[in-house]
Amino acid sequence: MNTLQAIILAIIEGLTEFLPISSTAHMGFTASLLGMEESDFLKMFQVSIQFGAILAIVVLYWKKFFNFENFKFYFKLVYAVIPALVLGYLFDDKIEAILGNQIAISSVLVLGGVVLLFVDNWFKNPTILDEKDISIKKAVIIGFWQCLAMMPGTSRSAASIIGGMTQGLNRKSAAEFSFFLAVPTMLAVTVYSIFVKTWGKGTLTEMKGYEMILQDQNHIFLFIMGNIVAFIVALIAVKTFITFLTKYGFKFWGWYRIIIGIALLIFFYNK
Repeated sequence: MNTLQAIILAIIEGLTEFLPISSTAHMGFTASLLGMEESDFLKMFQVSIQFGAILAIVVLYWKKFFNFENFKFYFKLVYAVIPALVLGYLFDDKIEAILGNQIAISSVLVLGGVVLLFVDNWFKNPTILDEKDISIKKAVIIGFWQCLAMMPGTSRSAASIIGGMTQGLNRKSAAEFSFFLAVPTMLAVTVYSIFVKTWGKGTLTEMKGYEMILQDQNHIFLFIMGNIVAFIVALIAVKTFITFLTKYGFKFWGWYRIIIGIALLIFFYNK
């Protein structure tokens, strides 16, 4: 991986992590289009730059995350993330197997896009306009909806936002709670992927290989630079997305997914 490729992947992560279009799919497609060979370092890089995106949410909503008097907020996130932790652990191998199937992921992009075309018509009378009005029960239900994103190409953001809207949240509050929920979810995925799944279960040889990756000065530079780029881009993307979603809804993203999904189906089918 060279510097330009790392920057492009980080931009894609920052742009797509919190949009309803699947960051995993976009990074996978981008790496393939750039002719990047699948490697241990590439996998680690794609996971690690999520930290930059996570940090963007914490910075944008720092008053919410560091208001230690509002313990109910933290309880909501803890309960809401449990379904993803449990089901993600149980189905990890199956999820991993699908990640390399670009045809399947492209198909999911199209199907998800069709769903987004109609979401705004399904939920027209929201009753919850602010995160503080979300009950623990509703938070857990949203957490289960988030689990739909375990199918690569689905979009964690889309699943959790739609889950919020099924519980009476308006688009803005559903999107913001989706962002809040992303922090513990993505942090858990990052820690599990790098420190548990990779090092904890790897052979001694594999572990030494990963240590060598982290000790390589160029790789460390790419890690740091990737997270900085993902952080900056995510800051812009989140603020823009909230405004756009509140005003226009999901239809634009639905058409985007359908067009990109069909184009990628054609590309990978003929590859």
